[in-house]
Amino acid sequence: MSSDAGGKVMPKSRASFFLYGLLLYVLLPVLAVYVVAFALSPLYSGSRPPAGGNSVARLAAGADGVRNSSSSSPSSAMIRGPPAPVARTKPRPSADAAPMGLRHIVFGIGASASLWESRREYIKVWWRPGKMRGFVWLDKPVPEYYSRNSSTELPGIKISADTSKFPYTHGAGSRSALRISRIVSESYRLGLPGVRWFVMGDDDTVFFPDNLVDVLSKYDHTQPYYIGNPSESHIQNLIFSYGMAFGGGGFAVSRALAAQLARMQDGCMHRYPALYGSDDRIHACMSELGVPLTRHLGFHQCDIWGDVLGLLGSHPVVPLVTLHHFDFLQPLFPGARSRTAALRRLFKGPVRLDPPAVAQQSVCYDREKQWTVSVSWGFAVVVIRGVLSPREMETPMRTFLNWYKRADYTAYSFNTRPVARNPCQRPQVYYMRRSRMERRLRRRNANATVLTTVTEYERHRVVNPVRCRWRISDPATLLDRVVILKKPDPDLWKRSPRRNCCRVVSSPNNGTNDRTMAVDVGVCRDGEFARV
Repeated sequence: MSSDAGGKVMPKSRASFFLYGLLLYVLLPVLAVYVVAFALSPLYSGSRPPAGGNSVARLAAGADGVRNSSSSSPSSAMIRGPPAPVARTKPRPSADAAPMGLRHIVFGIGASASLWESRREYIKVWWRPGKMRGFVWLDKPVPEYYSRNSSTELPGIKISADTSKFPYTHGAGSRSALRISRIVSESYRLGLPGVRWFVMGDDDTVFFPDNLVDVLSKYDHTQPYYIGNPSESHIQNLIFSYGMAFGGGGFAVSRALAAQLARMQDGCMHRYPALYGSDDRIHACMSELGVPLTRHLGFHQCDIWGDVLGLLGSHPVVPLVTLHHFDFLQPLFPGARSRTAALRRLFKGPVRLDPPAVAQQSVCYDREKQWTVSVSWGFAVVVIRGVLSPREMETPMRTFLNWYKRADYTAYSFNTRPVARNPCQRPQVYYMRRSRMERRLRRRNANATVLTTVTEYERHRVVNPVRCRWRISDPATLLDRVVILKKPDPDLWKRSPRRNCCRVVSSPNNGTNDRTMAVDVGVCRDGEFARV
């Protein structure tokens, strides 16, 4: 009986064992794969949730829901629809992707306590409190350094670090070159947030801030850039280098390059004790870093003496970024009380109304009178008897002397032309006196208005005028005032470089009391050019 009983029980145990094995090794893995697939389905659906911690939480919640539904009712899991679509959020632009502005620049101004009282007036002309960042770096404290009530028209003041450990062996120079050459590195070490460019200049350097922004916005600050311009003096460039940015004219160093410079500059300065100034020490370190100068003709060292009419009256077709050495130059506008008063007239008028157009040249002709008209917008208008080609007019007149106070035409690093010796072709110059913004009716739509700048220029009267017997009318006898109409053009430097066109709208005639010429300046129309 025992054998018979055993024979009957064994099939039952084997069947149950087989059922348990089937459930354990087949059904449970299939169920586990089903649950995992449901949990991962949001990652591969068309409505993908945004990346981040919230998506992880949603994924975990989805997995819990699948497990709960599968354990309670398999049929409910089968009829469950796709997950609800999640609204996409636009990623915020990074700080480096924001449009370039003044807030991205830190200015480093090299100054000395002995000249601070006079030179600070130049800084007040162009500095914009609350909108710009930067510091004046001095060799020792001045009264403003201690005063809590110091002028808000100036940048903050800092004292340069001690440079006594660095050797200086140039016999004709000054050790102040050591501390000034470290201003970019010291500014970088301040760790100010959001800085893209470090811009260096002297206390008598005048910046045109909006134009500086236009220039720097064209370059990638995350790459090493060293932007500036050599001297106007050919001899100075031979002594130092045509590949060096002269510090008085200002130069810009990108954040990426400033970081590299700050790491190696102290060692670099030990290797060049015999150099003269601060800018050639910067240049030596840039050479070791392998970063060449990116030249921009809007930075002006102004290594000249006298009258800047020739330089600004025929400015290159680039934004005017800086001017320098005002103590060696005549006031921009003759008759102004001081050099800074002349600068304030420029900044409160044209620089405020239409900064990209300042000192931009246009050439046109009064064909009836056979006059050549050259407009340097916001600065001066030159009227000459006879017809001179644009090629000649865009070449600066030598109204100035070279850096050694000599009238040497070979001394400049750019083309120049002499002031006409023939008294009949001596230019009559009209300097900017007043400027304003007006709303004027459009030409083609009398019901619409457009903002227009109106700048007025008055004739500069010479003491002993020279008579001329040409039959061509003399501008000095007919013309006392020039009025320029121009629409503001903030996108001027976002297009390819090109001079604006000008058109003589009206000019005075003999026997009339109106001694005013009206000129329209603006973007050249289709097919328009300065035809001789």
